[in-house]
Amino acid sequence: MAFESEKTMFEVYRETAYSGRYRVVYFTELQDHNKETEINHAMAGEHYFDGFLKNYRKEDAKQIIDSLLARLNAGEKIPPEAFAEALADHLADS
Repeated sequence: MAFESEKTMFEVYRETAYSGRYRVVYFTELQDHNKETEINHAMAGEHYFDGFLKNYRKEDAKQIIDSLLARLNAGEKIPPEAFAEALADHLADS
């Protein structure tokens, strides 16, 4: 089991009040200057997928997420289950 410091909490959401695009926020990477704004955007959006990334090879996981977001924002229908499958090797227990 990973320690809190060894994983990154994230959420993928669709903006409902802005562009309607899918976005990701990495909560445990937010700084004081952007924390409140980013959390408010995520809370106002439509939840799609969330979880914890293992910090080991986290950058690989972020590339997968970015690729999936690009596909979603291009109009492709990707169920959350497929998102989870693509990230399976990178997800940590909550």
